[in-house]
Amino acid sequence: MSERPLGSGIVHKWYARPVFFVDDVNRAARFYMDMLSFEKKWHEADGAGTVCQVDRAECEIILCQDGTRKDRARLFIELSADGVAELRREVAERGIPARNSWWGYDVLQIEDPDGNELFIPLNP
Repeated sequence: MSERPLGSGIVHKWYARPVFFVDDVNRAARFYMDMLSFEKKWHEADGAGTVCQVDRAECEIILCQDGTRKDRARLFIELSADGVAELRREVAERGIPARNSWWGYDVLQIEDPDGNELFIPLNP
């Protein structure tokens, strides 16, 4: 994708991160950190708040605690063949709940404790 200057001649880059709604932000953060090797980048209110961000290799997810929100999200993460092999090893070694699924093609589906989904294509 190329960046095009807007009318002012200034090039703008959009930086996007998904927001996953969760029932317990600390439980969700532990899942991403302990099971999937994400790191906590920040946590609102010095760790006492209900919003935080977890990152792994430039994949950034904002976790937002809101028990009234029952909608869930899906994040499509494309990895290299070596990255897929490494993730499959981690899934097996750590007992990460995952299954093979179909979303136009074969994907590995990982569901967090709140039902948010990570889809990883298996044939990059």
